[in-house]
Amino acid sequence: MSQAQTQTQDATAEPKKLHLIGVGVGHSIAPVMHNYICQKLNQPWIFEATEAPTIESALELLKTAAGAVITMPYKKSIMPYLDGLDPLAVKLGACNNVYVTKDGKLQGTNTDWRGVKGCLLASSDKGVGKPSMIVGAGGASRAAVYALAVELKSPVIYVANRDVQEVKDLIADTQALLSTPRSDEPVCKIIHIQSLEQASSLPSPFYIVGTVPDSAPSTEPEKMAVKIFNHYLASAPEPGVFLDMCFKPRVTRKIKLAKVHGWPTVEGTEIIGHQIYEQYRVWIDSESDAAVISPKLAQEAWSTLRKAAEDSKGINYEVEEFQIE
Repeated sequence: MSQAQTQTQDATAEPKKLHLIGVGVGHSIAPVMHNYICQKLNQPWIFEATEAPTIESALELLKTAAGAVITMPYKKSIMPYLDGLDPLAVKLGACNNVYVTKDGKLQGTNTDWRGVKGCLLASSDKGVGKPSMIVGAGGASRAAVYALAVELKSPVIYVANRDVQEVKDLIADTQALLSTPRSDEPVCKIIHIQSLEQASSLPSPFYIVGTVPDSAPSTEPEKMAVKIFNHYLASAPEPGVFLDMCFKPRVTRKIKLAKVHGWPTVEGTEIIGHQIYEQYRVWIDSESDAAVISPKLAQEAWSTLRKAAEDSKGINYEVEEFQIE
C-alpha cells in the first residue's frame, strides 16, 4: 500500500472534496469553475484550493479526497507515493491529476498536455507540423513537449533556458516519449538555443510556449533566454501563437512582449478550461469525456472561468515590460 493509502469506500460518508494541492494556490480561480461543474453534474463534491506546505500534508489531503489537481512543487515528488500511475504520467515524469479507482486506489495521470494543445489549436492550427519553441525546461515543460511533438507533430522544438543541465535532463526524460516503437530516432528533435547567432541559423517557430514563472531576468543566461525569445518574435515571417502557462499575473512580461511584435497570445488561465474534459472523465470514471462534459456545460464552465479570471485580484496586476538590451 502506498504512503498516500488506498481509500476505502463508504456509502454513508460525507461528501468528499476535490483539491487543488500545491504551494501558493490561494490566488487560484479554478474553484469557482469546478464547483459550478460539480453542481451541474450533481456530484456531491466541493473543490478547494488547498495549501500544502509539505509533501506529507499533500498526502494527508489525498487520503480522503475524491480527486485532486496537483500543482507546483509536487508534480514530480507526489508520484512515488501513489498507488499507481498512468503510462503518460510515467513518460512525462510529471503528475498533475489524481483520481480514485473503483477499488479505492489513488492513480496519477497528466492532463497538462491537453491544456497546452487545446490553447494553441483554439488560436490557430497553422502551426501543426512546424518548428516550435519552449521557454523554460522545468516540470511544466514536459507536458508542453508532449503536446507539441506528439499531438501537434512539431519536428523540432527549440528550448530557451537559463540552465544547461535542466535542458539535458529534459532531453533525457523525453527521449523515450519522442521515439517510435520501431526506431530509436525521436519523432521530434529538441535543440537548446544558447545564442542569437544559433537562433538566427534556424527556421522560426510558430508555436511558442512559456513554462516558467513570470520574473524579470537578472543573470546573463536569463537575459539571453529573453533575447532569444524576442528574436523569434521579431524575426518570424508571420506571427505565430504564444501561450504562457504562467498566469500570475494574467498578462505576463512575455505576453506583453509578444503583443508588441503582433503575436496572438493565450493566457495561462485558459489551460484550466481545456483540461476539464479529461479531469472529469477520470474523476467520475467514464469511458468518454464527452459523455461527462456536454457542449452546453463546457460553454458555461468557460464563461465561469473567464469571469473568475477577470474578477481575481490575485492575478490581475501590472508588471514592468522586459528591457531588451
